[in-house]
This record gives sequence, structure tokens and C-alpha cells, in this order.
Amino acid sequence: MVGFITFEGGDGTGKSTQIRFLERHLIAQGISCLTTREPGGTSLGQLLRQILLENGNRAISSSTELFLYLADRAQHVHEVIAPAIAQGKIVLSDRHTDSTVAYQGYGRGFDLQLLLSLNRIASQGLTPDITFLLDCPVQLGLSRTVHRRSGSATVKSNDRFENEKLEFHEKVRQGFLDLARAEPARFHVIDASRSEQKVFAAVREIVDRRLDLSN
Repeated sequence: MVGFITFEGGDGTGKSTQIRFLERHLIAQGISCLTTREPGGTSLGQLLRQILLENGNRAISSSTELFLYLADRAQHVHEVIAPAIAQGKIVLSDRHTDSTVAYQGYGRGFDLQLLLSLNRIASQGLTPDITFLLDCPVQLGLSRTVHRRSGSATVKSNDRFENEKLEFHEKVRQGFLDLARAEPARFHVIDASRSEQKVFAAVREIVDRRLDLSN
């Protein structure tokens, strides 16, 4: 049974694009799904997202940052994810608990066991059935974010994490890879340096196999 699929990875790895591709694919197969994101998957989450990401020059302590993400997740699971799964939908989420471990644990230096405990509380113990880790060299991902912003008429400023030094992003990438190695049954590491079409072909093959959609 697959009810919860998450997409993880550093900035510029193409998570949002791959979620859109997968959503269209599932709908075409007659499968009911819901696409969401963290932070920002609820009305409260949208306000928290503005604080956490869209006002990237506003100083926020690491502890405040952590608890805002956890608050967003607790509301997200309660209001959106758990009800959708209970209704038989497949939930596709852009980020979940693994991002907290990678960014706040490996990136900010919080104790990993503490984060795992806090994540269990915020997520009500809910664990993704499949997690796609879209992985590419940090510099490639960051260059993609710069290109994306230069072509956007609405988004111009970097978010809080895009302003971080290269060393921070390298730690985050290592965190994701360590998590994937620790849970190989859940994680699927996808080479995100390839074209969007090749990345999605890899994603689709795994999902089709798990949902028995291969024909």
C-alpha cells in the first residue's frame, strides 16, 4: 500500500517539477492524489513560509527556525496529509521530516536524535512510503535557482537557505545521502543532474512498479 510519497533534496534539484509530472501521470491512470509542500501546505503554513523563506533577510535564530518548521509540519499532517490518506488519496509532498534532519541537523548542527524525536511528534509518527531523493552537485543546484529567479517576474530575492554559504549546502547534501543510506527500502536516490525527462522516467518506473501500473 502506497499512500504517502515525498520528494527531498537540496535547492535546485527539481522537486517541484517532478511532483507535477508525477501528479499528471497518476491522474492519467485514474488515481486520486493530492500535491502539497512544506512549509506552506496549509493556511497557517503559508504564513510560516513567508517568515521562514520569503523574507530571507530577516534574522531568525536557529531554534526559532526549527520550531516554526515543526509547527508547520504538525498542522500540515493534521489538516492535510492524514485526512487525505484516510480518504484513499496518494499524497505527494515537496519536503517532509527528512528536510528537517538534513537542514537543521546536518546544516545547523542540532542533535540528530533530538530532531528524530521532535519529527515523530510533529508528524504523528507518519512515515512516507516512498521518498525520492533528487541529488545533484550543490553548485549545479544553486546555479539552477539563480537561473530560475532571473526568469521569474514574481520571485526575485533569494530565500533564507539560498543565502547560505556553499559549505552549508554541502552538509545538507551529505545529510540527505546519509539518510538514504540508513533507509534504503524507503529512499530512492535519483541523479537529478540529468534532464527533467530522464529524471521523471526513473521516478515513474519506481512508482509504477510499486503501484503495479506497469503494462
